[in-house]
Amino acid sequence: MLIRILMGSLFIIVAAFFATGCNQPVQITQDQLVRNTQELMDAVAPGNSAPWKKYFAEDAMYFDEKGRAMDKAALLKDLSPMPTGYSGTIKIVHPQSRIVGNTAVLSYDMDETETVFGQHLGARYHATDTWMFRNGEWQIVAGQVLRYYEDPAAAIVDLKSLDQYAGTYELAPGQTLTISSKNHTLYAQRGDRPEQELVPEASDIFFRKGVEGRYLFRRGSTSKIDALIDRRNNEDLIWKKVN
Repeated sequence: MLIRILMGSLFIIVAAFFATGCNQPVQITQDQLVRNTQELMDAVAPGNSAPWKKYFAEDAMYFDEKGRAMDKAALLKDLSPMPTGYSGTIKIVHPQSRIVGNTAVLSYDMDETETVFGQHLGARYHATDTWMFRNGEWQIVAGQVLRYYEDPAAAIVDLKSLDQYAGTYELAPGQTLTISSKNHTLYAQRGDRPEQELVPEASDIFFRKGVEGRYLFRRGSTSKIDALIDRRNNEDLIWKKVN
């Protein structure tokens, strides 16, 4: 009787041990997370969906650099081989991670190079993925990608034409922006703030280094500048030229 009780207790202990062990996450390292993620990136150019099916959970949420919110089905549908004449690579750099229990967060940069019929392009992105250990495997349950802002290429313009943009522009009474031309360079200054150099992108279009958005100089019926349009993500503030 006592032996049966002891054997029964031992069975319960052993069963509990294995049940607990099965629920414990298999340890994962930052290096392994990076390898898995690089495998995903290597599959983008050929449109290979296999790693994406493997590493993304069925209920995953994914938010890309275009602002699209996608589930796993939409993400897989978005994968396709690059067209003829196109090639590219994406390299994972500067990874950081936090791994606690059954959850791991990997944050990293992506350096993308693309060749389009012999012309070379590049872009940089930042991504953060949340991995979870569920059903015996590590999978991504959420991911988000942001693109780093890059200044456009500067245009070659007639430097003598910059004087036509100089003047005072008014947003509202007491709110003015001064545009000045000095040494063949255009500057913008609002109130007592430091001047900002305006770099030409195209005719009548300028940008500020490191600042997303554009300054567009609007021409009136006489072809003279009558306003400055401060375009921010396709939302416009109009400053009327007052002198």
